Amino acid sequence: MAALQLLRQLDILHLHDALQSCSPSSEGWQRSCCSVRNWSSSLDLSSINWIRKADYIYLKCRPSSVNVANAANYATLREIEGRLKSIRNIEKITKTMKIVASTKLTRAQRAMTESRSYGQTSNTVFEKAETKPLEGEGKKRLLIVCSSDKGLCGGIHSGMSRLARKMLADDSNIDLVILGEKCKSQLGRSNGRNILLSFAGVGKDVPTFADAQAIADQVCLLPTDYSEIQIMYNRFLNAQSYEPITVEAYSAEAIAQSPNYSAFEIEDQVLENLREYALANSIYWALAEGHACEQSARRNAMDNASKNAGDMIQKFTILFNRTRQAVITTELVDIITGATASEDV
Repeated sequence: MAALQLLRQLDILHLHDALQSCSPSSEGWQRSCCSVRNWSSSLDLSSINWIRKADYIYLKCRPSSVNVANAANYATLREIEGRLKSIRNIEKITKTMKIVASTKLTRAQRAMTESRSYGQTSNTVFEKAETKPLEGEGKKRLLIVCSSDKGLCGGIHSGMSRLARKMLADDSNIDLVILGEKCKSQLGRSNGRNILLSFAGVGKDVPTFADAQAIADQVCLLPTDYSEIQIMYNRFLNAQSYEPITVEAYSAEAIAQSPNYSAFEIEDQVLENLREYALANSIYWALAEGHACEQSARRNAMDNASKNAGDMIQKFTILFNRTRQAVITTELVDIITGATASEDV
């Protein structure tokens, strides 16, 4: 502020002479000084914005060769401006992704509600039949992990990977079937030997029963006779939270040994078809709920990213303005010092 007050008392024509006396006597510099003289003749010194005038003086009158310290300051301003531009672009992308995820979440919740009728109907049958997993030493268990191929949705995939690693640490006699590339890449680094099947292209759109049926067909073709089949997925609690859980998908032998199996009068010829249909129902339920959780988590993640980008934009804007004012003040002090020195001479 002291420099600005001094500048108010300085005649712009005297400033022109000071610039000529303390700057390189090049032709371009002389033209710039003439521009300052012509520009100053039409100014109203009582109402001018001195910050803008200082910017103009620097841009129009600075020599082509500036000292290293000033060059570093102005390079910093350019870097801050470039950073601000990139953050604003990122903010636009995250806001757009949030809107897209919100739109997809509505469809995903509708499909999730429809899929629950499939899975809950199968569970009701097995509950009334009192079906339980087979208990036997040496028999393997199968774990089907339902994830997706896409990221940018928080820790929705890593949560299932942690639960799967915990189960594998307790019982290493478990085979894995993974739906989606995310959990495959995470579990492949630590438990690659346990992975038998993996499916890509999961999560691109709302899951359908046909997708679940195709996966169930491949699972049923596995040669190993598993004592227990579990399906892991993210259960949708609300728009802000979810949790990874597992549900049972019983084998044909376990269904046949149910205490109340005879009450349903199921023929032996259709038992295998019932088992495959129940498995497809459970997979469809798991995929639909997982897809809804993914869209909800992505919307929340993009909302948080947009807020963080806004905070960074505010901080960098303040930093840019402070740095700019510091550079302007330094230039004004240099100009006034040179003018004062020439006046003493």
